[in-house]
Formats: sequence, structure tokens, C-alpha cells
Amino acid sequence: MTRLVLPGPGPAAPDVAQLCARLAGLYRDGATAVVCDAAAVTAPGLRTVEVLARLRLTAGGRPFRVVGAGPALRALLGLVGLVELLGEPEEREPPGGVEEGVQPGDLPL
Repeated sequence: MTRLVLPGPGPAAPDVAQLCARLAGLYRDGATAVVCDAAAVTAPGLRTVEVLARLRLTAGGRPFRVVGAGPALRALLGLVGLVELLGEPEEREPPGGVEEGVQPGDLPL
């Protein structure tokens, strides 16, 4: 598995284009999956979210996952709906009007 490292304490504006170009190059050179190491990110913010979202778009349908995310980055990704980058399913409420189980005697719709 190929590794891409995010700079700490958090990515800067010029890092966005550079990291996306590096990721595209990794896939072009034959990487089948890329792991983005976020362990150095100790001060995540909206720039970090932007970088990760753009990296995900650059990866397209190819495997891309973030590892080493600290609690602050995990919380931020959860708030913006990008927790799937961590390889964890999003916790969601079931849609309204959907029953979680069938009771004996329920009539079919």
C-alpha cells in the first residue's frame, strides 16, 4: 500500500495543489491504493478538510483512506460528513417512517 503524508501541524494553502498532484502521480505510477497519513496534523482546520476532500476527489473511485487522525481531526471529519475517509461507517439515524423490525401480525403494505 502506498503512503502519502500530510504535513503538520496542518496543511497550508500551497499544500492543496501539491498533495493532489502527488496523489495523481502515485496512481499514475501504478499505486492501487493510497493511505494518507495524518498523524502529523495536530491543528486541523478547514484547510485540512479542504485538502482531504480534494484528495478524495483526485482519487476518484480508487481506494483512498486516512490513517493516524487524532481526535480533533476525527471530530472535524465527522462534522463535515467525511468520516468515511477514515474507513469507518457514518453513524446515521434511520430515515423517518422506516420501521426497524416487523412485528407479528403486521399487514404487508
